[in-house]
Amino acid sequence: MASVTSLSDSVQQHLASALSAALPEAADADPLLRRSDRADYQANGILALAKKAKANPRELATQVVSQVVTGDVIADIEVSGPGFLNITVADKAITENLAARYADEAGRLGVPYAESPGTTVIDYAQPNVAKEMHVGHLRSAVIGDALVQLLEFTGETVVRRHHIGDWGTQFGMLIQYLDEHPHELDHKAREVTGEEAMSNLDHLYKAARRLFDSDEEFKTRARRRVVDLQAGDPRTLAMWQKFVDESKIYFFSVFEKLDMEIRDADIVGESGYNDMLAETCRLLEESGVAVRSEGALCVFFDDIKGPDGNLVPLIVQKSDGGYGYAATDLSAIRDRVFNLKANSIIYVVDARQSLHFKMVFETARRAGWLNDDVKAYQLAFGTVLGKDGKPFKTREGETVKLVDLLDEAVERASAVVREKAQDLSEEEISERGAQVGVGAVKYADLSTSANRDYKFDLDQMVSLNGDTSVYLQYAYARIRSILRKAGDVQPAAHPELALHEAERALGLHIDGFAEAVAETAAEYAPHKLAAYLYHLASLYTSFYDKCPVLKAETSEQVENRLFLCDVTARTLHQGMALLGIRTPERL
Repeated sequence: MASVTSLSDSVQQHLASALSAALPEAADADPLLRRSDRADYQANGILALAKKAKANPRELATQVVSQVVTGDVIADIEVSGPGFLNITVADKAITENLAARYADEAGRLGVPYAESPGTTVIDYAQPNVAKEMHVGHLRSAVIGDALVQLLEFTGETVVRRHHIGDWGTQFGMLIQYLDEHPHELDHKAREVTGEEAMSNLDHLYKAARRLFDSDEEFKTRARRRVVDLQAGDPRTLAMWQKFVDESKIYFFSVFEKLDMEIRDADIVGESGYNDMLAETCRLLEESGVAVRSEGALCVFFDDIKGPDGNLVPLIVQKSDGGYGYAATDLSAIRDRVFNLKANSIIYVVDARQSLHFKMVFETARRAGWLNDDVKAYQLAFGTVLGKDGKPFKTREGETVKLVDLLDEAVERASAVVREKAQDLSEEEISERGAQVGVGAVKYADLSTSANRDYKFDLDQMVSLNGDTSVYLQYAYARIRSILRKAGDVQPAAHPELALHEAERALGLHIDGFAEAVAETAAEYAPHKLAAYLYHLASLYTSFYDKCPVLKAETSEQVENRLFLCDVTARTLHQGMALLGIRTPERL
């Protein structure tokens, strides 16, 4: 089905025609239409046009009003203040517009595909091999997954990439430690997998790190082991592969708890670019983008200096021949641009990495790998804080494990569901508790602008009041309940009916869904869609309080209000799905 013309676009077209008739030289002018508290819409563009045409703005506004044809779309238009236009839309237009969205057989609610979709690589959810995932891994995964859903919905070709930490010094350290302390792995029981195995590996990693930091001879042996790994020594590689495989089993279990699809083919860690590193360095050095400085291959930037005033370079290759993160990240850019044919590369990475990525992107631009047609963008996110406003830690000062966090969220949510449940079995309460708990964690993250820190407060997250996913999920479940109670009475649009003020507000907001999705996708800003959905649920609550549905005065009004309920439910369901959050049918 062709996309539905939004009400704001229809009003815009009527205004443009009237403007053109009143002032022919303003044929292409933007009336600057926006939603308003004083009417349905307000047009503010007349002031600038009048200034340009050296006309009186109020007189020009009056001329434009005289050219507007009122009727099916615009019910009323009046001049306000120094030359604003207040516009009220016809009830009939609101209902007909919603009916067109409702009839969209593709289920897109009239949301069009992007005009010129391309290929976007999204680099997100990047845990480290042999380390447990903690609260710091939450935001990259949740924000990245929402972006994948949003961009795919707009028609973009999305390539997912999970750049896991699976290479480098820490593996030489871990493998060497295990070689010298094999009894520790026996002691930790070799049979276990998943969370328990990962916890064992994490303990081993910490023990290896302590020895590495305190024993220079062990440090030397561990570094030699890194060379063995990079050179492809079979025994070292086999041990490394075991760590990777064990870690992946664990990663998949955590992402399953997060209700996220992570595919093995999309996991391309640091090791995946190992064969490209030497060539990346050669290309940078031959083109003069990188230069040798004290034996290391470096890229310098005039505007990046240390506290001492000296230039701080991006080190692509160390003086001992080893490669740093920069070599891997630059090789990944080459792969994404030339092999994956990306037009955009989005890195969902902690804001503390901003300087590193600024240097990497600028290096790639100088090398010609990034340009006006191929862009890289860091979607930098803030920190998850505890209720005290400090970085989120356990009482013992340890980083909070992601698994523990999710388990507690599900436990709290299950208690809320159990308290409200009318006719749910224990199995259903458990299933809904998982959907509500994980949804609560995701929504708290996504409803905050990514670059801001936010406080992790489970009590607030699973609350039925305020801007929470539970509030939205309950609004959806309430609508589904009404539709079930309607029995044989089917939702149907009746454009001939006059609408209550609460019906109009709800209908006008639903009309803005396509615009909200487009803006959210274009700006990589999930919090904008979250804000739209919260407003939608709030307007529905107001409609529900003021407008009886099943006990409306006439059968036509019952059908029309059921129709309003259903189109609201579909919009909530689709919008939440784009954020990676489920909406249970019953709660």
